[in-house]
Amino acid sequence: MGLGGISIWQLLIILAIVVLLFGTKRLRTLGTDLGGAIKGFRKSLNSEEDGVDPSAAPKQKNANPDDPGKTP
Repeated sequence: MGLGGISIWQLLIILAIVVLLFGTKRLRTLGTDLGGAIKGFRKSLNSEEDGVDPSAAPKQKNANPDDPGKTP
């Protein structure tokens, strides 16, 4: 017996069916996207702990204080 009553052979059969259904290229792309999403999530958690808001853009100062509508 394996994990929760599932043997290694049953897991291998399920893996083979998933590979046949989706193909290796699509599974590789899915894994890459999932890894990027996890990396972005961790990065946002770390930046929140540091007290930095990642969505806030740095503000630029105007070159001419008389004309607040233009930025350099």
